[in-house]
Amino acid sequence: MKIKLKEAAKNLKGYSLYRLAIVLNMPQQTIYSWASGRTQPSYENLDKICEALDCAISDILEAEPVQRKLFS
Repeated sequence: MKIKLKEAAKNLKGYSLYRLAIVLNMPQQTIYSWASGRTQPSYENLDKICEALDCAISDILEAEPVQRKLFS
């Protein structure tokens, strides 16, 4: 799964990633790491993000396309 954190924060609340870090009381580096895809938030932190942004998990997660291998 890919997280659309920057877009969701901006579109839903008008927050920058820096502001979201303050609201969540978390290190700014953690939020930027999630937004860039280097790391993924835990389910507990996903709940905190959704609570802060007043949204559902589906609003911040984006399914990545599945690549299929064709056997010949």
